[in-house]
Amino acid sequence: MPGKTKITRISSLQEVSMEDWNLLGDPENPFSNHEFLHSLELSSCVGGRTSWHPEYWVAEDEDGIHSSLPFYHKYDSYGEYIFDHSWANFFSQNGLSYYPKGLVAYPFTPVNGKKILRRNNVSAEEALDVLLPPLLENAKAEGLSSIHFLFLEEGEARALEKRGFATRITHQFHWKNRGYTSFENFLGDFRSKKRIQIKKERETIKGSGIRILCKEGKDISEKDMDSIYSFYTETYSRKWGSPYLNRKFFKIILEKFSQNLVLFLAEKDGDTIGGTFNLKKGKKLYGRYWGSSSHYPFLHFECCYYAPIEYAIKNGFEIFEAGAQGEQKFLRGFPAVPTYSSHFIFHDQARNAIERFLESERMHMQEMIRETNLSSPLKDEAMRGESEDQ
Repeated sequence: MPGKTKITRISSLQEVSMEDWNLLGDPENPFSNHEFLHSLELSSCVGGRTSWHPEYWVAEDEDGIHSSLPFYHKYDSYGEYIFDHSWANFFSQNGLSYYPKGLVAYPFTPVNGKKILRRNNVSAEEALDVLLPPLLENAKAEGLSSIHFLFLEEGEARALEKRGFATRITHQFHWKNRGYTSFENFLGDFRSKKRIQIKKERETIKGSGIRILCKEGKDISEKDMDSIYSFYTETYSRKWGSPYLNRKFFKIILEKFSQNLVLFLAEKDGDTIGGTFNLKKGKKLYGRYWGSSSHYPFLHFECCYYAPIEYAIKNGFEIFEAGAQGEQKFLRGFPAVPTYSSHFIFHDQARNAIERFLESERMHMQEMIRETNLSSPLKDEAMRGESEDQ
């Protein structure tokens, strides 16, 4: 296989057709799509003066593009959601440079899914056999401290383990469709106290004169995206500082990828007062950005959790990933699930120290996920945890 492939590095997806690239993508993950990644480039959210410098590695054989890695030279750790600032401090304290490092990820997007992109007839193992040796060799020659694959499929992490990478397990909270026929049917899975609370929260929204609209595809207007962008920037400036995405990105993504967009907009007295930006693909729905013009009790829960869950049930989605943070999700029917990343450190001493830390962290995280789900407000989830405990 390696002898039959040609490896190239490209700095922009402008050099690959959308049709060819999307043959490699994840059928359940819109962030692997050419439309999403290229929109980040066209809007200058990556490249240029940012800390994300794209360098896509592409393997081709006689049948066309064989596999690819969405690779970035990274000059800080922002926008990744797998936190390694302590590793950077360890490097600095020992007179070493942690940046730049190499990253295989979808920028600003902490969602699980395929990161070793390949055709349907190519396994992750086969793709790594072709792409990983030259990537590691080149990264070391260019002075990168490390290579990191973020939010992988579990099988991809296992394949990287065989090639010297250390696995990191973190967690998120994902909603799972267990054959629900309606939101009321979903509520039947809760313990009574939490079920009553959720009903009251939804009734409060209805009683306050707020109307929740779902807009998809061509029904989404530029005005809708202006509202979403203003909510997004307000939330970021209030909580985390400068936003990663600009208005141009939201304009381009509407033009290029509207068929995968789902907005939940809250209206009151004719004004749009809040909303969420979501993407869909296959049987998965992904909640990404939220904001509102002012504080309205329970509006966050309605736009970010309840309305999307209702939409997911109606449209037969199996998984709803609502973002990176979690306690409020867990209390509203999102069990804890593991997420996987893989890490290769070139410096021997640093690699040994980080691998020892990750071994201990993995054991703790697996136990924490199990213990968390034992206290789930979902009766079946807690019973499953108790059964595993026995």
